[in-house]
Amino acid sequence: MHGEYKVPGGKLVVADVDVAAGRLVKVRISGDFFLEPDEALEEINAALTGMPAEADAEQLAVAVRAGLPAEARMVGFGPEAVGVAVRRAVTRASDWLDHEWWLVRDGPRTPLQHMALDEVLAGEVAAGRRSPTLRFWEWSDPAVIIGSFQSVRNEVDLSGADRHGVQVVRRITGGGAMFVEPGNTVTYSLYVPESLVAGMSFADSYAFLDDWVLGVLGELGLNVWYEPLNDIASDGGKIGGAAQKRVAGAVLHHVTMSYDVDAAKLGEVLRTGQEKLSDKGITSAVRRVDPLRRQTGLARETVIERLSGGFRRRFGLSGGAVTEDEEAAAQRLIESKFATPGWTHRVP
Repeated sequence: MHGEYKVPGGKLVVADVDVAAGRLVKVRISGDFFLEPDEALEEINAALTGMPAEADAEQLAVAVRAGLPAEARMVGFGPEAVGVAVRRAVTRASDWLDHEWWLVRDGPRTPLQHMALDEVLAGEVAAGRRSPTLRFWEWSDPAVIIGSFQSVRNEVDLSGADRHGVQVVRRITGGGAMFVEPGNTVTYSLYVPESLVAGMSFADSYAFLDDWVLGVLGELGLNVWYEPLNDIASDGGKIGGAAQKRVAGAVLHHVTMSYDVDAAKLGEVLRTGQEKLSDKGITSAVRRVDPLRRQTGLARETVIERLSGGFRRRFGLSGGAVTEDEEAAAQRLIESKFATPGWTHRVP
């Protein structure tokens, strides 16, 4: 069994293991990491040998840590990364390059269409009818998108939203509220098979699925990092945030990054925005979210081209438009779920 785990911002850890009588045997850890002394690698292998095959990554990390000599130094990886690599071997996880990736980039869609398409395309990947897909969103209208478990009245100033023609929609992923306007965000979704994140904790999968975008942003000259659980941060402030939903066989992972921000309007439609503005002023609110427009000086379309190009260089990417059947399924979901008060106000 073979498993690989690229530490976000770090090195590659590779695990080759066999299983006999429910225990790990013939454990061989390798990678492009740094480890001192050399003999510590055999100590890691020995610590893992005999561990239960069903041990989770945390239990494996504890065994590695206990088996290492006090003077051992691990650079670019750690016991937790070794545990994840072993779990990915045992669970026969897939790698990015094992899949044919499709790209969806189409014209502006309504907020409701975006909500429904996320659910539909994740389900299609889970069913094996669609290849893993990267989709960039274009907005036809401004909206507040609240997390699956958020309260409408606690998060949104409905009078302010009405005044500015801002629609309120609820997505299927958790996390916080977002205020979006056409041209002011860079939003993308990844629809991936569960095998890609097999062996990882929920938290680890966030950073893993966005490691590529950190690399591309770095190529644009930004100093960026992942701030657990789900924020993409930079020297200037937060750039964006991620959210996930597991759909029986697939994972929906989407990210919204700020390209530009109207802080005054944000403060009139989001109650959390009002609190931040009243406490710290508009200048502080703008500073907290540092848009890509200011940081890169690039047009939004250029940023998206660089992101899709960076993904293509790493993993391959070909065209994969939304099909007629998927469009129809999304419309049915809008009518039966996403446009209904029962869904939008399920947490009033």
